[in-house]
Amino acid sequence: MTTTTRVLSLTTTDWRSFYQSQLTALECADIEVTTLPVPGEHRAREDDVERRTPVDYARYLPQVLREAGDDYDLVHANYGLTLPFAVAASSLSRAELPVVCTLWGGEYRDNPFASLIERFSARADQIVVPSNAMADRVDRSCHVVPFPVDTEQFRPIPRSEAREHVGWRTDERIVLFPYAPSREEKNYPLARRIVDGLEGEVSLRTVANQPYEDVPYYLNAADAVLITSRFESGPMTIKEAAACNTPVVSRDVGFAREVLTHVSNSAIATGESALRDRLAAVLETGARSDGRAQITGYSTDEMGTRLRRVYERCL
Repeated sequence: MTTTTRVLSLTTTDWRSFYQSQLTALECADIEVTTLPVPGEHRAREDDVERRTPVDYARYLPQVLREAGDDYDLVHANYGLTLPFAVAASSLSRAELPVVCTLWGGEYRDNPFASLIERFSARADQIVVPSNAMADRVDRSCHVVPFPVDTEQFRPIPRSEAREHVGWRTDERIVLFPYAPSREEKNYPLARRIVDGLEGEVSLRTVANQPYEDVPYYLNAADAVLITSRFESGPMTIKEAAACNTPVVSRDVGFAREVLTHVSNSAIATGESALRDRLAAVLETGARSDGRAQITGYSTDEMGTRLRRVYERCL
């Protein structure tokens, strides 16, 4: 294509790091993107989850239909709940926009709208997923386009400097659970039991809703990152921690095994006792990992190139 492709991007959460990386990738690929987020807020707080209401989604439909009347080449739905709105926009006689949908991972797990999302997924022209684990859950052909890590932002920082930045004591052993405890799928109770069962004094810290620019400091401030999720399509936190050379101990979910198999001082384990043993071994060394060398092969530019190819198939 010789002209710039114009994309209307629908999303539930435009502030997420992986969505922002997608925007950067598309800009690098000479794709012009207009983001239209769902009104309201869906965000996990420390002890509760703030959720949108049906009224928020009712407000969204006229916004999407109005915006879709502009001169766009296609509509890109990010997360399955925006897909019905993308399909509605594509049906406008003045628009007739192809639909691309990126599924993020939570669409088919304990989601009361899973059947609705699945029906509308069949009407999308192309489906994109961020990992092979997610592709296995989608009942149609799809494109695996991983989210890259911003290795300029997620970088090794001396632990003492990182702890000073986030206000943590320098003489503690700290395990980071990088989510709000209120997110049930992340399984905070398991992380709590694992750390409570370790010998010696080990603090379990949680991080949620911190400014994006501070997240690398929290990852570098930890002695290890613990992932106990019940299910994942990623999580991106594993790649981000690896880019900081921070050790990660994780359940075998999402792309955890794919990322961590060859990373030093990190581990994949199944079961509470095995996770505790692996975490204890990581903390005993006190060493960094070599994860950064393992995750730098996939760039923002490559993501942009892959998404552009998906768009071209629609057009």
